[in-house]
Amino acid sequence: MKMELCSLLTCAVLMLADAVQATYHLRAGDPRLVPAQSYAQTRHNGQPPHRTLSPQKTDSQCRSRPLDLVFIIDSSRSVRPAEFEKVKIFLADMVDTLDIGSDATRVAVVNYASTVKIEFLLKDHFNKLNLKKALSRIEPLAAGTMTGLAIKTAVDEAFTEQSGARPRSRNISKVAIIVTDGRPQDQVEEVSAAARASGIEIYAVGVDRADMGSLRLMASVPLDDHVFYVETYGVIEKLTSKFRETLCGVDPCAMGHDCQHFCVNSNASYYCTCRKDYSLNADEKTCSLKQVKVEVLEDPCKCEARLAFQRQTQATIQQLAAKLADISGRIEHLESLFARA
Repeated sequence: MKMELCSLLTCAVLMLADAVQATYHLRAGDPRLVPAQSYAQTRHNGQPPHRTLSPQKTDSQCRSRPLDLVFIIDSSRSVRPAEFEKVKIFLADMVDTLDIGSDATRVAVVNYASTVKIEFLLKDHFNKLNLKKALSRIEPLAAGTMTGLAIKTAVDEAFTEQSGARPRSRNISKVAIIVTDGRPQDQVEEVSAAARASGIEIYAVGVDRADMGSLRLMASVPLDDHVFYVETYGVIEKLTSKFRETLCGVDPCAMGHDCQHFCVNSNASYYCTCRKDYSLNADEKTCSLKQVKVEVLEDPCKCEARLAFQRQTQATIQQLAAKLADISGRIEHLESLFARA
């Protein structure tokens, strides 16, 4: 009985230790996820758990705003087959977070190396299961890294209404996510600028040996929100949560706010405004009625007042002069009386 009790206690202690360690790692976050500004940080050698693409898994993590979304993925020789499978798992995870449908988010994939291949168009798949099956069938193209050509192909062929993109009048956001691990062998600056000018928002994801300067030339501004870097394809899935925050249609005002009058969405946050004739207080939440400042207008030269003062002064002087003359006359009369006496 004592031996069984000791065994149970030992198991409980070990399970508690594992739970504490897991909680620590969860809170600390994965140190291998590196933002674009931390490209030179120390590399880690830990291996992530092995995963394969599962088309049957279609649990959506959030309801996204409608998008015309095109993935532009590098499958050049530097991307090994196992790494390319990681890219496909990342794309599948992204699909799981989105609300896929003809009236929701539509997805296309442009695959590139020295040549460019449109794997499927925005009009081809309107449900997650078929979309993920199509992702699982994509094969790498091998040599070359013609990133500029891939971007141009996406603009000219994948983002067109004939390929399933919604008309501009629908105000559906057009988003391109580029995933690459190398340096482009062609020019990307001008073609990326043209894509952005046409209304396409570009995110650039760099892996391992990716050229950060090229990523910044391709991405939309602000760069801090559109350029990402991970050290290996093994941890690229960690970016899914980053894109979920960006692409999901979260409404901070609808989730609750403390504005007295109006709440206005601003990216992932919000700010408060007030009704007409009210101003926002220093707490940036409550409102107060504006105080009307009344200005008293006066005659700058004060001419009328000056004339009135002059007239009053003259009258007073005249009265004093008359009294002084009367007093002088009386004094003279008294002096004459004393002289006679």
